[in-house]
Amino acid sequence: MARITIALLAGMALAAATGYQSEIAEWRRAREAALKADGGWLSVAGLFWLHQGANRFGKDESNDIALPDGPTQAGAFDLHDGKVTVTLDGATREVAHDSADVVNVGRVSLFVIQRGDRYGIRLKDPGSQYLREFHGIEYFPASEAYRVTARFVSEPRKIPILNILGQTEDSECPGYAVFRLHGQELRLYPILEEPDAKELFFIFRDQTAGKETYGAGRFLYSDMPKNGQVVLDFNKAYNPPCAFTPYATCPLPPKENHLAVRVDAGEKKYGH
Repeated sequence: MARITIALLAGMALAAATGYQSEIAEWRRAREAALKADGGWLSVAGLFWLHQGANRFGKDESNDIALPDGPTQAGAFDLHDGKVTVTLDGATREVAHDSADVVNVGRVSLFVIQRGDRYGIRLKDPGSQYLREFHGIEYFPASEAYRVTARFVSEPRKIPILNILGQTEDSECPGYAVFRLHGQELRLYPILEEPDAKELFFIFRDQTAGKETYGAGRFLYSDMPKNGQVVLDFNKAYNPPCAFTPYATCPLPPKENHLAVRVDAGEKKYGH
């Protein structure tokens, strides 16, 4: 009977481990599919900052915004008092920033973004060289040792988040996660991307940064705290968009999230 019980327990443990490995494998497949999808980060092939007044766009190099496809002179974006309008095909309309409001020209899609007091046009191209040259992502072996249950301390405040443009924005931080890794007690401070966010967003850097992993740090999401706890699965830590295209405007880890340990889990670095 004892042998049967041991065998049963071993079988259950193996099934659980196999189930977790399958979960991580599926997460990785979905992650790469999202990068390669129409409109994914690998399609981001340009970023043009607007000046006040008319900003002409089209395929001709003389335009303020030179496009890889479409008419020679396609139209113009006009920036005035923090409002962006587009004139295209004889019609003019306002374009909402940082939204799904798209301007289509030939095969490319143009979106308005705002970063601080700057407004720009992000270009997405299904023929992007970053998409054509994508060679997959390397990962550390998935290990449940890097799936940790942390205690969450509610301590709402704002923390400054610097982006690669050198701009700093105060972001809502609901508290911090306390956990142990490699024998050390560590903390990570998440931010809320939206007031009604359904997930915690962690931007962190560890001792693998600039070596095995992306130098600027990595991203990690978790469910919202439940019963004072939050699960941090570092096997799902991933590279920011800036690792895949030079036309992203990624946030950088706050000083509180510089971990003094190696996190040998999740995505390894990716070169353009």
